[in-house]
Amino acid sequence: MAKKKNRTRNLLIFVAIAVVLLVALGFVGQRIFGGPSAERVEIVTAELRTVTQTVTASGRVQPEVEIVISPDVSGEVVQLPVVEGQQVRRGELLARIKPDYYEAQVEQAEAQLSQAKANLSQREANLLLQEQILDRQRQLYEAQVIPLDEYEQSETQYKIAKTDLDAATFNVESSEARLREVEEQLSKTALYAPMSGTVSQLDIELGERVTGNELQAGTTVMKVARLDQMELEVEVSENDVVNVALGDTASIEVDAYPERFFKGIVTEIANSARLQGSTFQEQVTNFPVKIRILDPHNPASQAPGVLNETPAVQDYPSFRPGMSGTVDIFTNTVTEVVAVPIQAVTVRDFKTINRARARRAASSGSDSTAADNSEVRSASSSDEEDLQRMVFVVNDEMKAVATAVETGISDDQFIEIKSGLEEGQRVVNGPYSAVSRELGDGDLVEERGFRGSR
Repeated sequence: MAKKKNRTRNLLIFVAIAVVLLVALGFVGQRIFGGPSAERVEIVTAELRTVTQTVTASGRVQPEVEIVISPDVSGEVVQLPVVEGQQVRRGELLARIKPDYYEAQVEQAEAQLSQAKANLSQREANLLLQEQILDRQRQLYEAQVIPLDEYEQSETQYKIAKTDLDAATFNVESSEARLREVEEQLSKTALYAPMSGTVSQLDIELGERVTGNELQAGTTVMKVARLDQMELEVEVSENDVVNVALGDTASIEVDAYPERFFKGIVTEIANSARLQGSTFQEQVTNFPVKIRILDPHNPASQAPGVLNETPAVQDYPSFRPGMSGTVDIFTNTVTEVVAVPIQAVTVRDFKTINRARARRAASSGSDSTAADNSEVRSASSSDEEDLQRMVFVVNDEMKAVATAVETGISDDQFIEIKSGLEEGQRVVNGPYSAVSRELGDGDLVEERGFRGSR
């Protein structure tokens, strides 16, 4: 009984080994004598989609309106009633420069004006006197009581008095102008808020000396900004700026608020580029573009004169000048168009592909395609490349057919196919090496794992 069981077990082992050997031999034979092996690829289906073209750029948050406050006169800051971050109203005092010197200038100008007016009164009286003498001398000359030279002398004295009066008048006007000038300088010792807003930057301290704008750029005292109207200024490359237009909508992400997106709109596109790099080869050409942040932010709930320490109302974000962020500008949108993943589209030389097709047709000896093949060979005789965008369409025989396509706009995942491909056709999507270089027209493919395009 035991011997019978051993024989049965040995027989089963022998059969199993034989089956394994036959399978292995069949596989090897297929590899050696069989047809070409199939390339394992990823296949997707072309579908109708909505594609939105975007331009992505990075930049800094800044106020839409920010005014730099610089003094027009020089001196010591003797009054500084504001602090950085404080809200101020239009016309509110921001700083005061020591006015002593300018007050003295006003007093001196007033004294000069008084002296000029006194001199003017004296000249007026002298002119009146010379006019009376001239009238009297004229009567005497007409009565032939005095000679002509005495009359002419009186006439000359009258003209001199009139000239003196004109000079005194001009002196008064000059003194008045000088007084207005020094009074204006005195008034400029007080710096007032040009608009309601927030002191976004304060660069001086009480007691510090500042320089005015008389001969050169003065000291920057502070900046007043509208922090409830913020924007993002980004730099867009010269290749992308042609696609951006005023009024384009945008999605803004600020680094300080990760995973939150804010609505934006393009409000300004620079006409001149900003060049970066010392040499022509190193230069990078970018154009500044400003995007207004449309979502409510920086709630103005603080009373004037209080630091912005109140918690954000209704979870409104608090943007500060200089914060970094990224923006996606939506430049164009098409709906219900045939689209495939971007990696499914590649660029190949179609003359090389057509020559390969001609060789396959010639080797198959098909008479029905002889005329077409001769035309393909003649069209492919030139060495000049015929680079075209294409996809590999998978037919019913699981062969990859190189198909030229016309593409349109793309987003970060999909690209519009204007012609050459229809909805529902299956195309090779990967791997990248196969789509871009290795896969040939007519190669057998095997689906290694379908990834739905939705």
